[in-house]
Amino acid sequence: MDGKIVAICQLGAQFCMNRDGTLASTGGEAHAIDLDRDMKLDDFKVEMSSMFDCDLSEFVIKYLLPSDMKTLITVSNDRELQRMVDFSTGSSTTEVFLLNQEDNKRKDMDISALVAVTDTLIHDGSLIPFASPQSVKKQKISDDWGKLITGVDQSFESIKDFRDLLQKYAIANKFTYKFLKNDGTRVTAVCSTGDCQWKIQASALSPTHNVLINAFNDEHTCEGKSHTDGNRLANHRWVASIIKDKLRDSPHYKPREIASDLQRDYGLNLNYTQAWRGKSFAQRELLNIDGEVCDELPWFCERIRKTNPGSVATLVISDDDSLFERLFVSFYASLHGFEHGCRPLLFLNGISLKMSKQWKLLVATSVDAQNDVFPVAFALVLVEDEENWIWFLGELKLALSTSRTITFISNRQACQREAVAKVFGDSSHGHCFSDLVEEFRLQLESKDALTDPMKESLMYNLKQSAHAYKADEFNECIETINAISKEAAEWVLNSQPELWSNASFKGLRLDTLSSHASDLFHSWLGKVGRQESSVIQIVDWIRCKLMETIHTRRESANTWSEMLTSSANNKLEQESTKSCSLELVSATGHVYEVRDTELNVVNLETRECTCRKWQVSGLPCMHAISVIQRNQVLPLSDYCSEYFLTEFYRLTYSQCINPIPDVGRPISFDSPNKYPLRTPRLPGRPKQKPAELERMISKRTVKCSKCKEYGHNKATCKTEQHC
Repeated sequence: MDGKIVAICQLGAQFCMNRDGTLASTGGEAHAIDLDRDMKLDDFKVEMSSMFDCDLSEFVIKYLLPSDMKTLITVSNDRELQRMVDFSTGSSTTEVFLLNQEDNKRKDMDISALVAVTDTLIHDGSLIPFASPQSVKKQKISDDWGKLITGVDQSFESIKDFRDLLQKYAIANKFTYKFLKNDGTRVTAVCSTGDCQWKIQASALSPTHNVLINAFNDEHTCEGKSHTDGNRLANHRWVASIIKDKLRDSPHYKPREIASDLQRDYGLNLNYTQAWRGKSFAQRELLNIDGEVCDELPWFCERIRKTNPGSVATLVISDDDSLFERLFVSFYASLHGFEHGCRPLLFLNGISLKMSKQWKLLVATSVDAQNDVFPVAFALVLVEDEENWIWFLGELKLALSTSRTITFISNRQACQREAVAKVFGDSSHGHCFSDLVEEFRLQLESKDALTDPMKESLMYNLKQSAHAYKADEFNECIETINAISKEAAEWVLNSQPELWSNASFKGLRLDTLSSHASDLFHSWLGKVGRQESSVIQIVDWIRCKLMETIHTRRESANTWSEMLTSSANNKLEQESTKSCSLELVSATGHVYEVRDTELNVVNLETRECTCRKWQVSGLPCMHAISVIQRNQVLPLSDYCSEYFLTEFYRLTYSQCINPIPDVGRPISFDSPNKYPLRTPRLPGRPKQKPAELERMISKRTVKCSKCKEYGHNKATCKTEQHC
């Protein structure tokens, strides 16, 4: 074969070093090509590109000299290709290797480079393993993931983030663990071997706050009994999160390729079924999101606006790849109820949805005359950050037509604080007190020097300091805390009391320190959140719950006959009982002096009392009630804030949310690009067999032994028998 050879072209081969220093290749995909001196390099590349179905612009061509099997030679032009054929004279074949551009950057891959990156030399075998770029990547992943958990007080954005990083940490360190506790605010995990001392604990103040590691013992005493290849931790959700981006670009990504890539990049030996489940889960996520955005979500937003005039539904889709980014919804009934019946107070909450996609629900809620949660607006986003909060508040500002100054209460997160300052710069901003209480409780749990009665006293005085109406009362509570624990007193003073204490807060929140919006939405979404729900199903589920809540409260309010709501009446009755023992000292016009343990001045015209409770709560204090009842000029309800009147409560729930009848059942569209909305698959096996399978079972094909025809047997055969 003078001037002509067979080139064995290999893609994906890994190199090993023989004991004599020569190179040998293993693995990969190989094809044979006839090659002679007259073939051009471009033609050679075209033929290889067709065989391997890849773009050769990303690869470098290399070969080994027959006389020197220690060095890989590069082929970059026609002359070098001719030399490769000439050097192989006397041999019928030559091995040609396609190497990735990144691999080629590594010192021409000579012997010194191979030895420099080799991790372990096997002296008693015939080969010394070469650290390929894939193994280098695997080692880098192992090093990075093995350092994800650092120790006590390490912070994470959410419980989900902590669980994800813990999973990667265990995979990198090749051990398995099990959960002793695993809920929305606390996680406790131990080594899967029962007698091992490895343990980690992490907790959050609430589902919307950062997670901190409270305890961590990183020493394994199981002597490697739980150290496996980590396959148990690589469940279908984790596999889906790893391959989702590649599957979007390569829809025909095969399970065997997935398993091979995960073994190469992460050192995980998954079987076909595990890889298939991960691919199936990733496909379902991509279809749920992408299909909805392209076809259903714009239609759904239009249906919200059409069936509920005055409502706002804003969808944002990324320009590059048409993917879902965020959706804002506020029904007209909610906007009308807030503007005409609720106090000018909005609580901001970020709620994690318990589903595979882990969307975040941004919520703005108010408080009605009964101090119940009243949802005003909500949004679905992929990440809870400052950018999304700014967008959410911007949409809310456009939706509201009120000219009132609104007071915002948030969960002590920097992203919420910055967003409020940028969008509603003239509004007051405070912190939710219940989150502060939980954080303070966690601080006390770590103090072994404090007894349980001391901790209870500290908690009691913290709550009293928040409800204190005057600076002197607040300072008394702080002094009591300081007498028990100076560290606790410093912590309280450093928590910005001006944002949560009645004594120093600059804004109108009518003595409402906390909101239970998270509890309300978690109860609403408890069922739908456990399913593989789409964006439409989540939003429509909230709409149904909100529609039901508005109807129930409106029907209840129609039976009331009092001027004030029942919660306001109860508070006034408590204050009236206290006012019986008070002494009216003197009166000057509308100004009265009332004595209990100290002298208090009540001004009926300005509706103020020096105890400050009337101004802060919106309801007359015991001193004011004492004056009002003795003068009997106007009824007591006339001295209460209008936000506690039954009339305002009815205005809050005066508008209805209308159903969207097309959601959840097949519909017809004018556009051929639109499809019926999906419904989640019910749990368990299907109760009804597919129609085709049922037909096959019910009409089993039989063959008659007499006439040899199909469809009947010999007992029912009607063919005449001839002699």
